[in-house]
Formats: sequence, structure tokens, C-alpha cells
Amino acid sequence: MTMQRKQVVYICSDATGETAEAVTKATARQFGDGKVNIVRYGQIKHEDDIRRIADEAAEAGGFIAYTLVQPELRETMKMEGVRAGVRTVDILGPMMQAFVDTFHDSPHRQPGLMYQIDDEYYRRIEAIEFAIRCDDGKYVKGYEEADVVLLGVSRTSKTPLSMVLAHKGLRVANFPIAPEAKPPEELFRIPSERIVGLMMDASILQRVRSEHLKWLGLPEGAQYAQLNRIQEELDYAQQLMNKLECRVIDVTGKAIEETAGMIMNRD
Repeated sequence: MTMQRKQVVYICSDATGETAEAVTKATARQFGDGKVNIVRYGQIKHEDDIRRIADEAAEAGGFIAYTLVQPELRETMKMEGVRAGVRTVDILGPMMQAFVDTFHDSPHRQPGLMYQIDDEYYRRIEAIEFAIRCDDGKYVKGYEEADVVLLGVSRTSKTPLSMVLAHKGLRVANFPIAPEAKPPEELFRIPSERIVGLMMDASILQRVRSEHLKWLGLPEGAQYAQLNRIQEELDYAQQLMNKLECRVIDVTGKAIEETAGMIMNRD
């Protein structure tokens, strides 16, 4: 029986190589089991490095995907690929040329511009820290500082949705609704347009909670996953949302990213 040769892709960049790796992984998912061995070389500065990588890729029977912004390094990669008999894929080159040809502009030719630390970066980091601090009703005093306050019963995706929005730079707090838990006064002090209630179909929520209990190794028949209890929680949640006069989104069947888009675009 012949052994199948391992698929290897070499990433070569004069910056971090993250862009080329992301494109490679996205492409690999379209083939077979989507698994490919990626060898990444970043901060390439010299032609000798490219020559060595080309020889390594030839020996492994792989190819090279590269994001090199310096024209002399890109040219070296093309020549070394031909010399070593290795296919090379220029990920940035065609896009950069399209900008030059269409907009008659010139590139900065500075590696790593995509990953420069700027005000936007610090804003996202601060938002993520805020979301963690204000997760699951832990720090209600932060509600007045929040851009968005999410409300919902257990397992309506409040925490993951908070993190997705935080990665977009929004400061998000969330509060878990339960009939036994009195809502904090801080909820009634903020404008209703900054509050978003999350609702879900009761039978779907029952399935989600049952799976969660199973994952935790707990009995699936607990009251937490009983349909009558879930309906009681949802009715109470709807009453609270009506009282707050906030926007309500039914998240049944929606991807977290879709809900996040609705909140950001106010659809």
C-alpha cells in the first residue's frame, strides 16, 4: 500500500505571514478534510532566506504562498520558484497592482501595515476587557458606560454575542434574566435604545439547555431544561423588556454574527 504524501504549504512574508496563512487555511477547507501542514516563515529580509525556503518546499513536495511587499523580494521568489521547480502564489501582488492600475496610486511598500497598533486596536482591547468585566451581570455599575446592554434568559448567547461586538469596538454588558433575580436599578437609568433583549423559541431553547446539561455531565431532566420552566422565564423576560421599552431580537436560528450585525446596523 502506498503512503499518501503529506500536503505542505510554506508561508513566506516580510511581515508576520498571518494574511497568507489565513488565505491558505480558508482555501484548504475546500479540499478533502481541510487539513494541511503549514510552515510559516515571517520577517523575511534577505534573498538567501527565500532560496532556502524554496529548496525546503521542493524537497517536501509543497508550494509557497507569499505576502512580500518589497518588489526585489517578490522577484526573487518568482525566480527561486522556477529554479527549484516549486509553485509560488503571490497573494498581495495582484491586488497591489490592481490599485496601481485603477487608482494610479503607489504602495507604501512597508511590511506589516495591516497589523500596526493604532487607536482602533486599543479601543477593541478596552472593549473586550469591558465585556469580560460586565459579563453575566457581574458589574452592573458599568451599564451606564456601556454602548449596548444585552438582556436574555440563560443560553440565549449573551456572552458570545458580547465578545463579537467587543471585537468590533463596542463596550457591551449583559444581564441574565430569571424570575427569581431582581433586575438592577441601573437598567432603568440608561436610555432604552442602548438595551437589546434576546428571545428564543422555547422548544429550541429547551434543546440547547439539554445539550448544555449533557456537556456538563448533569441530568438532562433538571428543571433548568423543562419546557414549562423555560416558558415561564421567557414570559418574565418579555415583561421586563416591555417595561424597559427596549428593542427585542428573536435569535432563534440566527448566527451570532448575524445578530451582531443587526445590533450594529439597527436593522
